This record gives sequence, C-alpha cells and structure tokens, in this order.
Amino acid sequence: MADVFDYKKEYKELYLPKTVPAIIKVPEMTFVAVDGKGDPNDKDGEYVKAIELLYSIQYTIKMSKKKQNAPEGYFDYVVPPLEGFWTVENKDDIGNKSKYIWTAVIRLPEFVNKKIFERVCNEAANKKNINTEKAKCIKITEGLCVQCMHIGSFDEEPKTIAIIEKCIEENNLANDINRERHHHEIYLSDLRKTEKEKLKTVLRIPVREKIK
Repeated sequence: MADVFDYKKEYKELYLPKTVPAIIKVPEMTFVAVDGKGDPNDKDGEYVKAIELLYSIQYTIKMSKKKQNAPEGYFDYVVPPLEGFWTVENKDDIGNKSKYIWTAVIRLPEFVNKKIFERVCNEAANKKNINTEKAKCIKITEGLCVQCMHIGSFDEEPKTIAIIEKCIEENNLANDINRERHHHEIYLSDLRKTEKEKLKTVLRIPVREKIK
C-alpha cells in the first residue's frame, strides 16, 4: 500500500511548533479559501457554511484518485488542517466576534492548479448540490513570522499572544499585522471530540525587522 502524504508530519516546523515562541519564515503555499465576516460561533453564520464548503472541495479533490481522469501528478494525502486569517476593521472591535473579518483556508496539494480547481468546484457543485462560487484558489507567502502552539480554549489565546509579543520584542522585531498580513491560526484539534482545555491551535503573527 502506497504511503499517504501527511503535511503535518512532513512539515512539522509549520504545523507542530512547541509551546515556546519561535521565529519562522513561511514559504508560498496554495489554499482553497473562503472570505467572510461575523462570529465563527454562530451556528447559522457564514463561517460554518464556509467550513462545510472547504471540506466538500477538499474531499472531492482527494477522491479524484478514483476517477479515470485523475489529475496529473496526483498523490494521496491526508487533508491538511483547517486554518484561518483573522482581522477587524477597528482595533476596538478585537473583543467583538461579530465584527471579525476572516479568510478560512485549507492547504491544497501541489498538483492542484487553477484548471483542476475549477473542475473540482463544478463537480462538487453538481454532485453535492452546493454553491461553490465563494471558494477560490489562492497563493499566500507569509514570510517572516513568530509562531507558538496554544493549548486551551480560543478565549484564552491572549495569554499566548502576550508570550509571542514578548518574543517579538526581545528579538528586535515588530508586529507587522496590517491590511495585507493578518493574525493566523491553524486548528489541529477536532472540536467535536476535544475538551476546550486540550485544544491545540498554532498561533502565528507576521513580523518585520525594526527599522534602525
């Protein structure tokens, strides 16, 4: 039986950091992405629908190995974890989840190009009766960042963010969150099966060198 490629195992520096902050340079990656606004905890909100769409497309790609016209260069893989880029219009809204602006993403395998992505979206729309118009294939190069593993509930993230900020300052770097570079989270735990205090989330903050 052929090996199944697992991005978390092959790129541990990206997906399995320690609970101590580390500086990392993140390369270009391709994602299936959906943009939206609002509270991610709203059961009837945009975020829940976005996640369903992302996984529908991902599993359509994964199962394309069973098709006669499987994508060129196809390799079997473990679907990578859900990720999210988060921001708000005004800093005063950071604590108001209803004001969140987000891009939910899942990494795509390297054999997926724009043409294959469009074909898969059409297939998912026809077979699963879903609207795939909001899904897009994008490339992101995060570049220089500081990241850390956060263990615990999402509401406790500020504690880990404070540790990251201290690391940024001690290494003569500056927080570089702006309209192009956002707070980034990678969700490693299954929310349906994991207790809040045991949730594992990679927190990643874009940084730049301080101007001397």
